[in-house]
Amino acid sequence: MSTVNGGAGADVNIVHVTMIAAAAAMGGFLFGYDSAVINGAVDAIQARFEVDSATLGFTIASALLGCVLGAATAGSLADRFGRIRVMQVAGVLFAVSAIGSALPFGVWDLTVWRVLGGVAIGMASVIAPTYIAEVSPAAYRGRLGSLQQLAIVLGIACSQLVNYGIAQIADGSAHNTIGPLQAWQWMLGVEVLPALLYLLLSLLIPESPRYLVRVGRLDKARTILAEVEGGGSERVERRIAEIRRALGSEVRPRLSDLRGPYLLLPVVWIGMALSAFQQLVGINVIFYYSSSLWQSVGVAESDSLLLSLFTSIVNIVGTVIAISLVDRIGRKPLLLVGSAGMTLALATASYAFGHAVVEGDAVSLPFAWAAVALVAASAFVLFFALSWGVVVWVLLGEMFPLRIRAAAMGVATATQWLANWLITVTFPSMRDWTLSGSYLIYAGFALLSLLFVWRFVKETKGKTLEEMTG
Repeated sequence: MSTVNGGAGADVNIVHVTMIAAAAAMGGFLFGYDSAVINGAVDAIQARFEVDSATLGFTIASALLGCVLGAATAGSLADRFGRIRVMQVAGVLFAVSAIGSALPFGVWDLTVWRVLGGVAIGMASVIAPTYIAEVSPAAYRGRLGSLQQLAIVLGIACSQLVNYGIAQIADGSAHNTIGPLQAWQWMLGVEVLPALLYLLLSLLIPESPRYLVRVGRLDKARTILAEVEGGGSERVERRIAEIRRALGSEVRPRLSDLRGPYLLLPVVWIGMALSAFQQLVGINVIFYYSSSLWQSVGVAESDSLLLSLFTSIVNIVGTVIAISLVDRIGRKPLLLVGSAGMTLALATASYAFGHAVVEGDAVSLPFAWAAVALVAASAFVLFFALSWGVVVWVLLGEMFPLRIRAAAMGVATATQWLANWLITVTFPSMRDWTLSGSYLIYAGFALLSLLFVWRFVKETKGKTLEEMTG
C-alpha cells in the first residue's frame, strides 16, 4: 500500500484517496463536456431551426437555468440523502439529456433537454468539490480539489476533439449528415457514454465520512476515515470528535443558517462574489461560442473547430500548472496573478477585434490582428486556467464552516450559474453589436476581480476543514 505522511502524524494512502477523488471528479468531466459540446453545434442549430441571435443565445444558455436549479438543490439533497446518491441522480440526468438533445423535434424541445442537462451540471458542480474536500487530507486537499477543474477542462477538450472528429467524418461541417442524423446531433448524443461511466463510478466509491457522522453512521465513518486519512483508532476517534464539534448539531443545515448581519454571513457573500467573477470575465464565451466567434471574423468552419481544440489544450496546460502550485504558493497569490493576466489579455483581444474589416456581409480580420487576437485569447484562457478556473473550486470546497458548507456551497454555485447564464445569453447580441466592446467589458470585470481578491479573500492553504470558522 502506497502511503505518505499527511502532515498530522498519519500515514495517508494517497493513491487510494486520489482514485476516489478522481472518480468523483468524473462529474466535473461531464460538467465540462456538456458545457462545451454545444460549441460545435451552434451555427448548425441556428440554421436547422432558423432562429435569430437572441433565440439562439437563449437556447444555448438555457442549460445554465437548469444549472441554477441543480446547484441550489444539490446541497440540501446531499445532506438528506448523501453525496453519492446525488452523484447517481446527476449521472442519470446527464444520460437522458444527451439522448433528448440529440433527437429534438424543435428548438424549444432542445431547450428543455438543455435545461435538464443543466440540472445535472449544477448538481455535479456542487457535489464533486464538496465530496472531494470531505474525503481529502488537509495537506493534499488543494491538489485533490483541483482534480475537479482538471476533469472539467479535460471534458471541454474531449468535447472539442469529438466535435472536430465528427465534423471531419461529415466532410468538415456540423450541418452535414452521418447516417440518419446531422453531425451536430451526433455531437450532442455521444455524451451518453461518459454519463454512464460516471454512474458506474458512483457505485464504487465510499460515502463522505462527514455525511456519515452527521447521520449517525459512526462505524462506517470510522472505516472510511481510516482508509482515506490513515492513522490508528485513536486518531480516527479524534477526527470523529472534531467533525462532530464542527457540525455543531445534528440539525441539517438550512438556507436560514446562512443569515448574517448583512442578510447573509460575510463568508457567504465572498463565496458568491468569487463565483460571479469567475464567470463575469467571459471565460465561457470562449468555450460556448469560440467556433462561432472565429467564423464571425472570417475563419473557415473546420479551422474554427481546430482553434477551439487548441484553446482547450491551453486550458489543460494552465490547469496542470495550477494543480502544481495551489498547495505550494497558496490560493490568493494565484488569483491575483490570474486577474492581472486576464485583464491585460482581454484588453489586447478587444483592441485586436476592433480591427475587423466588414465588406458587405463578409467580415474578416487581417492576418496580423488575427494572430494577435489568437495569442490574446489563448493567454486569457491560460491565465484563467492557472488561477480562477482551479482556485475558485478549491476555495468553495473548503472556505465555508462545516456546519453550513453544503448549503453555502449551493448558494455560491447557483450564483456562478446565474452569472454564467447572463454572460452566455447576452453574448450573441453583444457580438452583433460590438465584439471589441464585449471583450473590453470582460476586461473590466477581470480588473474588478483583482481588487476584490486583494481586499476580501483570505488564504486557506494548509488548514483543516474543521478550522474554517468563516
